[in-house]
Amino acid sequence: MFKPNYYLLVSAVFVLLVIMTSNVYFQLAWAWFALSFFTVSLAYLLNKPTIFRKRSDGTVPIYVRWVFLPFLWSTQLYNSWARSTDSVPALQKIDDGLFLARRLFPSDIHEIKSENISAVLDVTAEFSSLNWMSYQADVDYLNIPILDHSVPSDTQIQKALNWIHTHRKTGRSVVIHCALGRGRSAFMMAAYLLSQNPKSTPREVMEKIRDIRQTVRLNKRQFKHLKSALESKLLVVHNSAWLIANPVSGTRQWEAQQDVILRYLSAYFDVTVKTTTPEKNGTALAKEAVKASPDMIIACGGDGTVTEVAAAMVGTNIKLGIIPFGTANALSHVLCGTMSKVAPLETICLNLIDGCEQRIDTATCNGELMLLLAGVGFEQQMIEKADRSKKNTSGQLAYLKGLWEAIGQNEVHEFTIQLNDDEPFTITTPSLTIANAAPITTLLAQGKGVPNIMDGELDLTWLDPERMQILNLAELAMLGLGDQNEDSEAPEGNNGVFHRSASRVTVDISQVGHYVIDGEEREAEKLEVVVRPQSLSVIVPESVISDKKANYA
Repeated sequence: MFKPNYYLLVSAVFVLLVIMTSNVYFQLAWAWFALSFFTVSLAYLLNKPTIFRKRSDGTVPIYVRWVFLPFLWSTQLYNSWARSTDSVPALQKIDDGLFLARRLFPSDIHEIKSENISAVLDVTAEFSSLNWMSYQADVDYLNIPILDHSVPSDTQIQKALNWIHTHRKTGRSVVIHCALGRGRSAFMMAAYLLSQNPKSTPREVMEKIRDIRQTVRLNKRQFKHLKSALESKLLVVHNSAWLIANPVSGTRQWEAQQDVILRYLSAYFDVTVKTTTPEKNGTALAKEAVKASPDMIIACGGDGTVTEVAAAMVGTNIKLGIIPFGTANALSHVLCGTMSKVAPLETICLNLIDGCEQRIDTATCNGELMLLLAGVGFEQQMIEKADRSKKNTSGQLAYLKGLWEAIGQNEVHEFTIQLNDDEPFTITTPSLTIANAAPITTLLAQGKGVPNIMDGELDLTWLDPERMQILNLAELAMLGLGDQNEDSEAPEGNNGVFHRSASRVTVDISQVGHYVIDGEEREAEKLEVVVRPQSLSVIVPESVISDKKANYA
């Protein structure tokens, strides 16, 4: 059985040749070979097929090809020999509309067209693919990079199943190929056949494939992974999605970008598109979607639209995806990190396709869904002053201007607070926030650093009215950049910034009479905020899952 140690051994042999050779040109050549095989061995040891930097169009950058040229030479020589002695055709039909093949070459174009194949799933990481556009072939292409002899990740399996199924539902034939059409491609073919025939066993499916393509062989690790994926119910197509868009969010971005969004998503999902109207908001549309039980509901708009859609999804297992088109896009910032503020639309769509499911907390404030925070004082005044016309002209600067004006007024209020079932206490402050979640840019909620959206608690932050508020904001900025796990439960001695946490909060705000919840203004004499732990499923980029676990550990 193949092991990464083989490539380490080969690289060690070339290192010895470098040492034993006196000619500088041969030394450079052997060093090049050693580097090539050593880098490949690292890719296997770390399971990083992306080391080959294969692009979405199937090309591998020239500089990468030069680094790996010795490895690619040797692999190409072996594959050429294997193809010349292969007892099966290059391309074979396994089931209706499903074909298995080895690496495709220009000589295969005629057969691709004759079989009416219009979708190519390439599961190699190391080789460049054909440029289908240059052959004037109407072919959809997808690369899911997998190292030879290795197994795909759960995310890659789900992505492949959705992609294949979407094309098959529209009557398009699909070919799956790897280097020789024996291992990686056979795994994906078997995974899809099992998704359509869940009562079959991996052994039965593999026998069906081998009856047609006798050279197919899964190694022990691949077969075990296929069996495990079936037993864990991973081999299920999840490709139904509703997209609910607010057509006026972000200066009407939906009108300009809807074709691009649907072009990306429709290759993986059966998408039902709905747009909000003055008569039918996101909650009403999301309730219709929930009745249809899709795999995902995508909210396309600002934080208000996201909250409306999520209101109908709390407590369900349907996943919420977000395409941020608003001014602040605070929840997207919380879930996907700082780079989400500048991420291109392509990246946002790919995150929905490749992302992972995560359960997060929600809360209710006076019976209304709260994803982010409720606030009185500075937070409320800032939202009030940053009206729609100012946001349209200044974007997020409108919030900064509003906050600056609120600080200048520095109105002080008295609030009586009860946390859980504890004794009530009274505070005097110009600003109080109760946060389930907030990005680092929302300074007024950073009393203990960035609130954790998965800890089952609410974070209260208020400011000392006697201290200069500019200093308080500077302190909040430092806390937001610091260790959020720092013990700051006691409200004393935090240089003008006070923090407490609880799962249930009641606040008498009769002195003010109004507040904001997730950027929307409301009126009330009292706030009753209750957290609902792990009550909503959201899609987040796979890359941020491990980071969040590390931060909140």
